[in-house]
Amino acid sequence: MNDLLEVADYRRRVQDLYAAVRSSTLSHPARCQAFRLARDELFRTHAQSALSDAQKARFTGLRYFPYDPAFRFVVPVEALPPQDAGALEVPLRDDGLVRLRRAGRVRFAAGGVAVALTLFWLEGYGGGLFLPFRDRTSAAETYEGGRYLLDTIKGADLGTEGDRLVLDFNYAYNPSCAYNPRWDCPLAPPENHVPVAIRAGEMRFPE
Repeated sequence: MNDLLEVADYRRRVQDLYAAVRSSTLSHPARCQAFRLARDELFRTHAQSALSDAQKARFTGLRYFPYDPAFRFVVPVEALPPQDAGALEVPLRDDGLVRLRRAGRVRFAAGGVAVALTLFWLEGYGGGLFLPFRDRTSAAETYEGGRYLLDTIKGADLGTEGDRLVLDFNYAYNPSCAYNPRWDCPLAPPENHVPVAIRAGEMRFPE
């Protein structure tokens, strides 16, 4: 299988992981645990894993916070006023400028603190929703550049309930650049820096 077909296969498998979460009848903690085990297997075995071959050889699983139902939210997406609906341009080593258009805003309370995050649309062919964030755990407990919650181009999508978006931070995950310097990733802009510790989802990769 050539590299591009391997990438397509990897994305298909990621999509399948999230589809299984959306369709599962298990409890939320049980379906999250099943997701994590399957994701570990994908990291360990797939040619397009973010891990190098050397990392795969000693890989024993990703580290996660225990499932916490307090970090699962089902929220409306607020439209942005025209003056706030511009775009960011993020320079990446291999891909050049990546354009992130502000698509809406989501709000919730975490640890008694009101939080607002910008939901982005990754421009380019087809596009996709993208939600990066950085919180008070970043650097000490989680990756210093922040984590991702949604990236629908890659299949990371927990779906909706009615017309509300599902945001479950127990599925928050590291960008590929958290594992080794081979990767270059768009990271959370200052407007998505959260003033509270979100101890849910993937933790810092030990290397």
